[in-house]
Amino acid sequence: MEYFAAPLQNLIEEFEKLPGIGSKTAQRLAFFVLNQPKEKAEKFANAIVEAKKSLCYCAECQNLSDKETCSICSNPTRDHSVICVMESPKDVLQMERTNEFKGVYHVLHGAIAPMDNVGPDDIKIKELMARIAAGDVQEVIMATNPNIEGETTAMYISKLIKPFGIKVTRIAHGVPVGGELEFADEITLSKALQWRVEL
Repeated sequence: MEYFAAPLQNLIEEFEKLPGIGSKTAQRLAFFVLNQPKEKAEKFANAIVEAKKSLCYCAECQNLSDKETCSICSNPTRDHSVICVMESPKDVLQMERTNEFKGVYHVLHGAIAPMDNVGPDDIKIKELMARIAAGDVQEVIMATNPNIEGETTAMYISKLIKPFGIKVTRIAHGVPVGGELEFADEITLSKALQWRVEL
C-alpha cells in the first residue's frame, strides 16, 4: 500500500540510495526539500546537476576538479617530487586541512578488496605508475586507510614502486587501525604524516 503520492515516493526512494540514509531519514529529507521555497529546491537540484556536469578527474592526480589539471597539481609552489597516495577525494580534503603536506596527491578511487571483486585494475594504479615512470618523483607516501584493504593496497603499490629506487613511506599509525581517514581530526592526521615510516 502506497502512503505517499508517486512524486514524493520517488523522491524518498532517491534519498534512500544515498550512503547511510535509511527510510526515516530519507522521508525527513524529502519533506525538508518540499518545504523549501521553489527557488531553493531548484538551486539544490541545479547544484547536483552542475557538479555532475562540470567535475572531472584531474589529468595528473585523478582528484576531482573543474579543470583538466586541479589547483594543487597546477600550483608551482607544491613539491611535485613527493606524491601522497590517497583512496578518495575526501581523504585529500582531510589531509589539506592539516596544512602540513606541501607535495602533491594521487587519488586511487578505492582500494584493492578481493572480497568485493576490486582488483588493482579497478583503481587508478596505472595512472600512478605512469607518473612515477615519467621521472622526478623522489618519495611516495602511502596514505591509504589503515584497514585490511588499505594495507593490502599500500603493500601492493610499494612493491611496484621499489624497482624505481624511489623512497616509499607509509603514514604513521596515529590514525586508528580499522578507522577511516575521513573521520580523523587534523591533529591526528598531522602527527601521522610527521611520523610516517618507510615500507
